[in-house]
Amino acid sequence: MSSTDYNYDEQGQFFPFFILTLSSLVTLPLTYNLLRPSKGLENTAPRIKSEFKPQHDDLIQGLKRKRLRKERRIKRIITVLVGYAAMAWMVYLIIVTARTGPKIWDPYEILGISRSADERQISRHYKRLSLIYHPDKIRPDPAKNETIEILNERFVELTKAYKALTDEEIRNNYLQYGHPDGKQSFSIGIALPKFIVTEGNGKYVLLAYGGLLGVLLPYIVGKWWYGSQRYTKEKVLVASAGNMFREYKDDISAGGILAALSSGEEYKELLQGKSESGISKIEKKILADETLLSPEDKEALKQLDDLPRRKALALLWAYLQRAELDDTTLNEDKYAVAPIALALNESFAAICLAFGNLKPLISSLRMPQNIVQAVTPGASPLLQLPYFTPAVVTSIQGADAKSHMSVQKYMKLSEVQRQVLTVGSGLLSEEEYETAMTVAKQIPALEVAKAFFKVQGEKVITPSSLVQLVVKARFIPPGYTEVPEVNELDLEDIDPDEDDLDAFMGRKSGKTKTVKLANGQKVETKEEVIQPPLAHAPYLARDHPPRWQVLLGDAKQGKMAVPPFTFATFDKPIFDENGKPTFEVQTMKMQFQAPPQVGDFTFVLHVISDSYIGFDTKMEITLHVDDPAKAAALEEEDDISEPDEDSLAGQMQALKTGQPPPKKKKPAHESSEDESDTEGDVDDTSETDTETDTDGE
Repeated sequence: MSSTDYNYDEQGQFFPFFILTLSSLVTLPLTYNLLRPSKGLENTAPRIKSEFKPQHDDLIQGLKRKRLRKERRIKRIITVLVGYAAMAWMVYLIIVTARTGPKIWDPYEILGISRSADERQISRHYKRLSLIYHPDKIRPDPAKNETIEILNERFVELTKAYKALTDEEIRNNYLQYGHPDGKQSFSIGIALPKFIVTEGNGKYVLLAYGGLLGVLLPYIVGKWWYGSQRYTKEKVLVASAGNMFREYKDDISAGGILAALSSGEEYKELLQGKSESGISKIEKKILADETLLSPEDKEALKQLDDLPRRKALALLWAYLQRAELDDTTLNEDKYAVAPIALALNESFAAICLAFGNLKPLISSLRMPQNIVQAVTPGASPLLQLPYFTPAVVTSIQGADAKSHMSVQKYMKLSEVQRQVLTVGSGLLSEEEYETAMTVAKQIPALEVAKAFFKVQGEKVITPSSLVQLVVKARFIPPGYTEVPEVNELDLEDIDPDEDDLDAFMGRKSGKTKTVKLANGQKVETKEEVIQPPLAHAPYLARDHPPRWQVLLGDAKQGKMAVPPFTFATFDKPIFDENGKPTFEVQTMKMQFQAPPQVGDFTFVLHVISDSYIGFDTKMEITLHVDDPAKAAALEEEDDISEPDEDSLAGQMQALKTGQPPPKKKKPAHESSEDESDTEGDVDDTSETDTETDTDGE
């Protein structure tokens, strides 16, 4: 009767393999997670060159390092190191441990005879062995540590082997079970520590498994699941999004947005245990200048009863005012609230987007400018430049100025005039002035050169068609006077080839594309992904890649017409190897569905920077939607060939019209042998974009 014996792996043959497998399952994925290149734009973008360091730069850099350490997750690094150490030790054990395996019972090997031997040869060979190894014939050899029992067992094995090859019943057992005695018992070495299989430890093993599978594993899975459910896609707490939703108003101001951001639950975690300390000192500082906060913002701050929220809002105002709080802890908290506010503002912008009202949406899209530059809403854009203070700004634009001067307007002043207004006693030194000018000339200011609507492959825009808004713009940093004229050919938009799916879907494939030069020649160039320099934000405790939001608004109704599209990378170089601007024309495209009726529709185009104040663009743009009959008439007049039924253009037309394009008719004089010839087709050289009038405000 067979049996199975489970025992501890005394030789340690299997345990190293078991531990090596478990360690690999944990260590290798963690290694990939740690070593894979980061896709964050802040880790790959260039930087604006500047030697400016603000007050408390050590606190700001410390917060940056702390953020990086949190992202790197030291616990994972330690786990990986321990995992590789365990794997190395197990590999060593596998190499040095002698491995034994179950031995297969082989009668030919026991008898020492060839497998091709017949029964007669087997019998003769067995008789010879009997004369040698029979217990009555052989005597134990002390030199070989032989005993009578060993000799008897050897002869029994020889006899079993002989019968397994000659006796019919015993041979059947051997063929069926691999042994002349029938089914045998076998032993399995368990790759587990010995104490687990030791008698008397069963209850402890059961308790350990119960704790592991019934408590620890559900806790880890539950913590991961509920942790992931706590956050929105903007990576803020769901509770924070709910709080900000309740703060939304159609006429919300910039100060109201700051008050809404202060309701984030993240600030309670940041200020845990210190929400009461320093509130009066912070409020005294930010309210010292009565012109910085509006009466509504002051009242909103005073009416807050929630101490963590009140302190968070006070710290936000102190950060935007660059107020000196005379306390290291308070100053550190002042810089720590800004990165959190940026993340919360993304969630608030998504809330504004859901309502579709233009004013709060644009306000929320502009709020990152103030947070990145640490400038209060409504303050002078010149404060973005290094060393510029309210006193310097007053010297430049005058104490009675009714509106603020932009960085662009300031940089258009002559060099002499700028120095007279900026350099002097109580103002900037020559070195500080040069540093500020260096930074100003590196700001990537995006200026729109042309904006128009078009439908790919069509001359006119018809109702409900898929329209592209094409924005042609150039990066022209402030202070450059010798800016070349725009090449008109660069303002055109060439439709992609019919089989270029990446271009139709708006994806960057890394392949080559056709570009028209100034002389009209078409050349093939490889698509690139160009990142603008990181925002010059010396007061922000994190690196911030600049982005531009492009949206269409309906000014009459005060509603958003087309949701904002975000652009963070471009396809042409912005600066050359020497840091000089290239003035290349950049192309930004966004798709939406045209109105279902014919007519002219006037929108307001907004191009909003999320990093720099006063660099936004606002202009009117008109969409002409024509009758489909006009499009058909133009096609007949211009003899535009119909796309093939099997081409991508033909399939797109079939989806749009509901029927496939008609078959091309062949001239009567063509023979049937030439029916597949397409040399007679007329090339379509007509322009494909439908331009619109643009009026800048």
